Amino acid sequence: MQNQQSIQGILSIAALICLAVGWFNLFSPEINHLLSRKVFYVLIGASFFIQAPLLTNKNFVYAMYAAAAICVFGAFIPEDSKLSAVKTVGLLAGIILSLSNRRR
Repeated sequence: MQNQQSIQGILSIAALICLAVGWFNLFSPEINHLLSRKVFYVLIGASFFIQAPLLTNKNFVYAMYAAAAICVFGAFIPEDSKLSAVKTVGLLAGIILSLSNRRR
């Protein structure tokens, strides 16, 4: 369990680094776009996937798996598609599930 939490933390930090790289335009526009709009969502989806079995409320496990799948699937939808916003829905769902699962 500790190993899964470590991996989940590393994936989350890597995703945030990808997002920051895109915001601050540290590389070429193509690389910034790839990191902040594709790799970010894949890493967050992987993080949610690893986090799902660790949720204390077992009713949220499948919802977290769904949020993870939506993030990863959404990362590969073309930006000009009407479905491209689905990745943000997956991200928000995963964040809400994660925050609602915290111990009080």
